[in-house]
Amino acid sequence: MAFDFKKEYKEFYLPPRKPEIVTVPPMQYVAVEGGGNPNVPGGLFQQAIQVLYSLAYTVKMSKMSDHRMAGYFDFVVPPLEGFWWQAGVERVDFTRKDAFQWIAAIRLPDFVTEAEFRWAKNEAETKKRLDCSAARLLSIEEGLCVQMLHVGSYDDEPASVQKMERFVEENGCRMDANGPRRHHEIYLSDARKVPPDKRRTVLRLPVFRLS
Repeated sequence: MAFDFKKEYKEFYLPPRKPEIVTVPPMQYVAVEGGGNPNVPGGLFQQAIQVLYSLAYTVKMSKMSDHRMAGYFDFVVPPLEGFWWQAGVERVDFTRKDAFQWIAAIRLPDFVTEAEFRWAKNEAETKKRLDCSAARLLSIEEGLCVQMLHVGSYDDEPASVQKMERFVEENGCRMDANGPRRHHEIYLSDARKVPPDKRRTVLRLPVFRLS
């Protein structure tokens, strides 16, 4: 049976619908960085998603090729994730979508080395005629965070973020708005198939404990 990150690490992919504090270990991703409104049809974010899934599935299906990756195990391709920020502000302003800076990402198993990643990029570019030059292998350690499951439209996320901020203040922590860590979202629902009011999204924000 294929390894499913969502099932094996439920604490990171299936949190409750109320805020909780969690320590997130380093994770490896295939990632594309860009900026602008993610909802523009055919825009940079949509193009990035195509590249990410192409590379993730190229790694997964390498078992069907002559190429063998050391330590390979079959896996369910994890959900799309996004790291979001805006220049010059502490909080993400969801109404200013054109000002978004983002890293679109999909988690990859640790057996994917830089060499194997280069193989996957070359394979995808050759067989799918897809420009993968913007993709990179990225390790992110988020550390101490507050997270919760948001159910509903992406535009309704500010209400959940406010709940998270109140929870943080009540539990001896503070939001880490000025550091290198980012507002993080994990998209458990396919936005093409699930109506906005039913979409399930993990929201995760960096925090630090007050002394």
